[in-house]
Amino acid sequence: MDIGGTFTDIVVHDTESGALRASKADTTPTDLTEGVLTAIAQLEVPPTEILSFVHGTTQGLNALLERRGSKTLLVTTQGMGDVYRIARGNRTRMFDIHYRKPEPLVAREDTVEIGGRLRYDGSELHPLDEDSVRAAAHTAREGGYAAVAVCLLFSYTNEAHELAAEAILREELGDDIAVVLSHRVAREWREYERTSSTVLEAYTGPVVRRYLSRIEDRFEREGIPSGVQVMQSSGGIVGAGYASEHPLQTLLSGPVGGTAGGVALMQLLGRENAICVDMGGTSFDASLVIDGQPDISTDGEADGFPVLMPLVNLHTIGAGGGSVAFSESGALRVGPRSAGAQPGPACYGRGGVEPTVTDANAVLGRVDPEHFAGGRFALDVAASATAIGGLAHEFGMSTPDLAEGILDIANAKMAQAIRTLTVDHGREPTDFSLVAFGGAGPMHAEAIARELGVAEVIIPEFPGAFSAWGMLGSDVRRDLSAQYYVHEDQLERADLARVLSELVAAADAELEAQGVPVERRRFEQAIDMRYEGQDYTLTVPLTDAGEPGLSDFAERISARYSEQHRRRYGHATPEAKVEFVSVRVTGLGANEFGHLTGERYSEDDIAARSASVWFDGRAWDTRIRRRDSLPIGETVAGPLLIVEDTTTTVVSPRASVRRETLGHLTMEVQA
Repeated sequence: MDIGGTFTDIVVHDTESGALRASKADTTPTDLTEGVLTAIAQLEVPPTEILSFVHGTTQGLNALLERRGSKTLLVTTQGMGDVYRIARGNRTRMFDIHYRKPEPLVAREDTVEIGGRLRYDGSELHPLDEDSVRAAAHTAREGGYAAVAVCLLFSYTNEAHELAAEAILREELGDDIAVVLSHRVAREWREYERTSSTVLEAYTGPVVRRYLSRIEDRFEREGIPSGVQVMQSSGGIVGAGYASEHPLQTLLSGPVGGTAGGVALMQLLGRENAICVDMGGTSFDASLVIDGQPDISTDGEADGFPVLMPLVNLHTIGAGGGSVAFSESGALRVGPRSAGAQPGPACYGRGGVEPTVTDANAVLGRVDPEHFAGGRFALDVAASATAIGGLAHEFGMSTPDLAEGILDIANAKMAQAIRTLTVDHGREPTDFSLVAFGGAGPMHAEAIARELGVAEVIIPEFPGAFSAWGMLGSDVRRDLSAQYYVHEDQLERADLARVLSELVAAADAELEAQGVPVERRRFEQAIDMRYEGQDYTLTVPLTDAGEPGLSDFAERISARYSEQHRRRYGHATPEAKVEFVSVRVTGLGANEFGHLTGERYSEDDIAARSASVWFDGRAWDTRIRRRDSLPIGETVAGPLLIVEDTTTTVVSPRASVRRETLGHLTMEVQA
């Protein structure tokens, strides 16, 4: 289940019959569990027969974006109290004269310094000042703080001071105030980035924990035996108990389900590279599948704040079906403000009066009013025409022309979001297939592909609930890391093997705690490396667990790093010395159900239907077909609307579409 800002998407796999079903229910912002249970009831799933339940939640991310997280006290080493506020001096937007660094989540007056100091190697320079820790606890209690973020210098090499501070804080504060330790959040160097990650977990954690506790309690009362599993930002799943202990891992929980689905789809199709685009009612998310794997970074950012954890590289913008079009300084703007689920676009008939992207599609005939959202409610196209027409009058344009203009702007914004992941990193979009999903993705996929010069669009099964499908078959995943800084000339292969072995054992224990049987566990190892004198690193995978024991290991891994550097940046310096910075182990527990797909076929119950749909400034007589009725393997030329329960696929006169044996649609886009 994928809980979005407008709809809650659900995919159900019946393990006895093998059938897959998908549907949508309205998201219930005041209590998300109501939307969850409504979606389950809508597909008539007996609660007591649910074997596995996986979902993505945006509770933490929404708390961050809306700045409604918990009041947080930052506890740090004496003399380091300004690290978080100073941040970095780099400008992420070089030519934006209005650029400002994000306002910190914790103000300077909410930062407390405590005595005690470790050296860079983890040895103790000064013992922890316990009285200063008790004073910090007093500040937290009297100041009404809901969370305490503890980030002490060099704790990634020795956690003793942080653990001692935690014991004192727990003694003084009990369990009412959350205590977050930096070495548990990010056991890596870079003081500001580690502090930022710790603050983010403290700030968003209580919100996530309350939600997970509520849904677990509701499941227990409803007699659902499966328990709750949650998607992580890395593309793997964990139990709700673990997610409650590490809430930061769920920050991008919802959007990465689509990337996981993209990886599974590429594997089913024998492909390697895909641009995954998820357009819903509120936002547009773009991500990549490269060489059959999700494009994952070991660090990233959330709303401008750095995060040290493995996460799928997602680029999100405020462009969805509910994005509002408006006039500003004589120009037409679209988004990022959204009409959301309530009142929603004007055509929903819930009181919305502002023109949105969905209204523009309705006016142009690109949605079938009788089959929207599976026919659960009919669209009020007249209300869309009124909303769009008012804005069109302001610009002196016809209603259809302005509607096409709204879509052109939205499509250009989405194409630009994709370029930040491709062109900006030396990748050519034409080398990828475009996988389009989300409630609105297949409606805009062709136009986005044409903007990028991409010739092939793939519309998966259940595209409106594809992120949920991606979660359904995802593996349990745990990512562990340790700082391991050494120059290649000083590398001790036996010591490196020991550190990796310890991480594998720790990952194995965590998979066991998640209930993953031994036969379904596997482990991937990697090393963060850089050229001597460089600042940032690339993560280089090891080919097998015994590789560090090989006599020529340093030469092999250095050559692999140089090749990866060439692929990423277009150049390399193979003769340069390299440095090892961190080691990483990923523990994976294979999903017992896996990703499933299937072939369905039915008689064309609306073959004779057609509608007038606008493309390129004129109306076209356009056929309307049910997706399940399209003949397998037959190429159908546009214009065409393909309707199904979770979305509508729009095929213009300059494209054609073919339904494949595995159930997905392949669209060929002409320039």
